[in-house]
Amino acid sequence: MKDIHTDANFPRTEDLRVYHLGIRPGEVANRIITVGSPSRAQSIAKFLDHSPRPFELFSERGFLTITGRYSGTPVSIVSIGMGNPNMDFFVREIRECLEGDMVVVRLGSCGALIDVPVGTVVVPEACIAVTRNYNFDFIHPDNNDGEPAYRISKSVLADQALYQKLVSAIRMAKPPDWPGPILAGLINASADSFYSSQGRQTSFPDQNSDLIEQLQASTADLATLEMETFHLYHLASCWTGRVSRHQEGAPPLTTTAVQPVVIGQDSINQPLSARPLVSGNPSMRAAAVHLVFASRLSQDFIAPDQIEQTSIIKAVLDALVGFEIPSVKLEREIGSVWEYPN
Repeated sequence: MKDIHTDANFPRTEDLRVYHLGIRPGEVANRIITVGSPSRAQSIAKFLDHSPRPFELFSERGFLTITGRYSGTPVSIVSIGMGNPNMDFFVREIRECLEGDMVVVRLGSCGALIDVPVGTVVVPEACIAVTRNYNFDFIHPDNNDGEPAYRISKSVLADQALYQKLVSAIRMAKPPDWPGPILAGLINASADSFYSSQGRQTSFPDQNSDLIEQLQASTADLATLEMETFHLYHLASCWTGRVSRHQEGAPPLTTTAVQPVVIGQDSINQPLSARPLVSGNPSMRAAAVHLVFASRLSQDFIAPDQIEQTSIIKAVLDALVGFEIPSVKLEREIGSVWEYPN
């Protein structure tokens, strides 16, 4: 394997495909919606323009990237699965495939920690992280000398301009028969587990029977609980505008290491060297829209397909394409998968 893994720091193929998402420059747009499941990504993709035909790439690691245009503007939809590690793969590998600004909206489901009906839409202004404390003795909880079973982080903000754009668009788009309110100005908690760090009771001794109460007491305006948004907000807040690396010619993997499945239009039809670089330092902006599918107070639960999400999906797409990115901070269309066919 030594001849394959020639760059363990940031592995890529010879044609610059990243290792987990399987994409390369020119296959992802600056404006991105990320979701958990491939079926939700494909549902959103139905709203994309018919021309150019949307590009789809399934990676060996289970990521799905769909890139096309919405109302003429290039947009990507990326399904990443669940949890912080997959969010980390997504953010870092997309960032290295983009020369320009990166604007990301997570559209996902959540549980409610406040008394609202399922079907409520929450646009979280900030997030905290909830993590299992591996130094805690879960078998002998009395022998921990005050060590907490779970750690709760400080909050990190969404990009405020993108957040306000989403709040406005969704409130305007809400249909009269939508089953719940549109809430903003609240805080989300992202847990590192669906079970223990979210206070669910299983056969393991997780010492989490009062975790929900601890979370509510620790953070004012805490409203929702899920598994990915904090890491997105955190990485966006840490981004300093370093120019991406994909033109640097770092030692690549051989082409056998990543074998994605591509559906739709062919990949980049020009050499990467023909694609001009953008100007200036790129930025990264992140925000999220959460649909409440479970109440952690009443234990009510609703399946995603029980709510017609068309108006919310369109509102998120409208907000995303309406969010201004300077032309000098956009990926060039020449040679990209969203270039209009001749």
